[in-house]
Amino acid sequence: MTKDNRIMEIFEQTGAITHGHFLLTSGRHSDCYVQCAQVLQYPYYTEQLVQELGKKLPGDYDMIVGPAMGGVILSYEMARYYNVKAVFSERQKGKMTFRRGFEISPGQKVLVVEDVVTTGGSVQEVIDLVNEKGAIVSNVAALVDRSGGNISFSGVENGFVSLIEMNIKSYEEQDCPLCEQGSTPVKPGSRNIDS
Repeated sequence: MTKDNRIMEIFEQTGAITHGHFLLTSGRHSDCYVQCAQVLQYPYYTEQLVQELGKKLPGDYDMIVGPAMGGVILSYEMARYYNVKAVFSERQKGKMTFRRGFEISPGQKVLVVEDVVTTGGSVQEVIDLVNEKGAIVSNVAALVDRSGGNISFSGVENGFVSLIEMNIKSYEEQDCPLCEQGSTPVKPGSRNIDS
């Protein structure tokens, strides 16, 4: 069994990949949803996934940053892997910000992590926030790239790395074949959780 097959097996076994009709954070619809929280609830699997992701990165970081909610556990585990500090950003009145006394200093090398990236909107907000603080976003990393390799970020020194790529179709609401069949999407993400 290849490493990619083993990684997919872990996602399937833990229920992290589900099928149905979903409203994604981006507003698009899809028949497949990747809920990394299902796999991240198992420290043993999380450690394995982080080790594999870490092997794909240069590792020269002062800090790991992830957006709440999806990037909180991952940023912590990546920071443990690299033995550096972990912080997370969160939304306050719809705007990504650092709270809880978290600070980033100018010149620090930062790895921005997220569990799943589809359009990259939340991750780009974190990159912009880190850059505003004068720190350097060295890399962006995700467990799952749902875009099928069609994503890029501005303000990143060394680019984007994912553990696995999944080319999962998503649709604008008006073009969604599931809606045309009369199905109603469910919103499984965490974007609208009150803080």
